[in-house]
Amino acid sequence: MRKNDLILRNPLRIMRAENEDILPEGGFGCVLARAGVGKTSLMVQFALNTLLRGKNVLHISLDDPVNKVCLWYEEIFRNITAQDEVTAIDELWEDILTHRFIMTFKVEGFSVPKLEERLTDLTEQGVFFPQMLIIDGLPFDNNVRSSLTGLKTLAENHGLHIWFTAVVHRDDMSTSEGVPASFESISKFFDVLIRLQTHGNEVHVQALKGVNTNEKPSLLLDPSTMLIKRSD
Repeated sequence: MRKNDLILRNPLRIMRAENEDILPEGGFGCVLARAGVGKTSLMVQFALNTLLRGKNVLHISLDDPVNKVCLWYEEIFRNITAQDEVTAIDELWEDILTHRFIMTFKVEGFSVPKLEERLTDLTEQGVFFPQMLIIDGLPFDNNVRSSLTGLKTLAENHGLHIWFTAVVHRDDMSTSEGVPASFESISKFFDVLIRLQTHGNEVHVQALKGVNTNEKPSLLLDPSTMLIKRSD
């Protein structure tokens, strides 16, 4: 199987137009779930889909060291290629790595000015020119509004789109649209909101905002591989 075939078979295509990103340039998306449900796994699959299309992804982790993030990517990549019987796996993996850059911060040491400084270093030195950012582990606390405002400016200035992960708790009441109440006041920052909901042994991928999944198969995370799949 060729790389293009792998892209075409990706269930994430349900969430976007034919060959376009789910998010617009300068846009924000967020995956919300309880701790340990699969936010990072889903985010890595978003990233791999972008990498397979030859676009550059900067993955920023505020929780895990670089080696653990690398293991996430390799494990999920191997699971995807195993189920789709992809040939020339090693060559494809090496190609993907040229489009990925991993950066880590301690949570308490992360700020938009620090990120912009490191991003400027990468681009001005010709090291890496990201098109997609992932920020995994940003605390959605009382100070997050200021961070989101600064990151929005950064995304627009650099022509990026940014994905976040956010922890929500089981007892967090939801609005009529399914958005957790604790997230409602900042939901306007986001073009796309996706929530992972556990139902028994299944993890459902629920679109809350910005994704049209009407009359399409719903999506699940496979508990054995943590890969996204159609419910049918």
